[in-house]
Amino acid sequence: MLGWLVALCITILVVLIWPGSKYFGTESKTDTLLQGLGLSQQAAKDKAGRCASDRDGSDSAGEKSRAVAFICKPSALANYLLKHCRTFSHFAPCLGWTWRASAFLQSVYETCWPYDSPIQFVRDNLQLSDDGLVALDWAVPSYQKRRRTSSHSTSPVLLIIPNAFGKITRNVLKLCEAALSHGYLPAVFNRRSHNGTPLTTLKLQQFGDPADLREAVRYIRYRQPAGRLYAVSESTGSGLLLSYLGECGSSSYVTAAVCLSPVFRCQSWFENGLCWPLQWALVLYQKICLSRYKTVLGETIQTDTLFSSCSLRGLEESLFCQTGLTNSAPAASSGTSVSNTSAAWEAYWERNEPLRDVDEVAIPVLSVCAKDDPIRGDTQSTIPLELFETNPHFFLLLTECGGHCGFSTHLEESVFGAVGSATLPNSAIVRHGTNWSHKALLEFFRATTDFFAAEERAKQLAARRKGLGGGAGGRVFRHRSVSTCKRMPACSHNIHAIYNWQRSYTR
Repeated sequence: MLGWLVALCITILVVLIWPGSKYFGTESKTDTLLQGLGLSQQAAKDKAGRCASDRDGSDSAGEKSRAVAFICKPSALANYLLKHCRTFSHFAPCLGWTWRASAFLQSVYETCWPYDSPIQFVRDNLQLSDDGLVALDWAVPSYQKRRRTSSHSTSPVLLIIPNAFGKITRNVLKLCEAALSHGYLPAVFNRRSHNGTPLTTLKLQQFGDPADLREAVRYIRYRQPAGRLYAVSESTGSGLLLSYLGECGSSSYVTAAVCLSPVFRCQSWFENGLCWPLQWALVLYQKICLSRYKTVLGETIQTDTLFSSCSLRGLEESLFCQTGLTNSAPAASSGTSVSNTSAAWEAYWERNEPLRDVDEVAIPVLSVCAKDDPIRGDTQSTIPLELFETNPHFFLLLTECGGHCGFSTHLEESVFGAVGSATLPNSAIVRHGTNWSHKALLEFFRATTDFFAAEERAKQLAARRKGLGGGAGGRVFRHRSVSTCKRMPACSHNIHAIYNWQRSYTR
């Protein structure tokens, strides 16, 4: 009920202001009007030296603008992606007099609007080494009678990391549906206390601490040793995924990863805050989720400070930057307390900033962003363009519009209208109603897998031509390839001892 009320208030506010911007003659005036709501449409200029694939998009009035820019360091993989990922250059955003043209409205829609998903979830509660609990929700079709997938299955696993607040959004549900239709096994990672996961310890997961995710990945490898592992993060959940990939490097067990509308510079994001409707809604949602643990959290943090906070930074500081209970401290020490909190805040982000170990990432990572994202903020100051221009493992799809995890298209809108006026087959809805960003990431996974397979075949062929492919030499080469894939079963007894997982069914 609270989500509906928040969505209604925000919708009324934007509907009253946004259409009026159409009557202003210049783009600068429009940006000035919409800047307070995060709807700025000012395009950032591309820097020289990028590997960019720009496509001209036009609306009914003949207006021309770049729809998608593919920014990366030139490489063989980049050229392969440009050639085989057609979705990258086929983005037709909604323009004109429609609510889907508003970055703010489509962002709220994807976050708060309910979605009648045809899938259900099978939950694995994983007990960690410190007795904490995280959960993996495996998505399965509602019509499927067999709920558990065989450990001998070779189907690829798609690990989905939702936003850092634990909200399972419409975007995540649609991604699970699209992944199932393409043969993946989607698994949603839930942090401690998130989405109904019990809080069994006094420890909450810090913003960029990948320790819990590392154990969850080991469990997935133990359960599905024959399937490739891919990862997708949504919004602020990208901080956890990037931290994991940076700390683990080549030992991440992930083939490729995608970040949907990521927040890169997270410390600045917390410090600058959001526009008041969004910040108020997120702070209120976090307080509601934490209120059930108020008594037990009071043993380690100042709950009065926590629940009186009015900003995201205040909540994060209260949860992770307090040294203990200080209610008995004298009032004269308030200045010292503020100084200690500030120092603790800086130290916290030294350990949790997502890009702290970005040079250690060893797999392809695609980021899908929109210039008019009302959550992330201004493109120039929030997207590290130099990272994508210099690091061969990072790729950026930057659209002119799309909001935050929105990326609505004309095709998606036409299907939405057709569903409201007539009955369409389920197959047509799944095929045509897939979000553009979901199509892009699935093509990215397929293309990177094919590229690496072709590279491996080329290496084997070159080895045979050099005389290493015949007789015992060929067997030795194949033995090395297989032994690399069998590292996990060697430690399966340790994983089995750590994880006491239970099954429960959630809708």
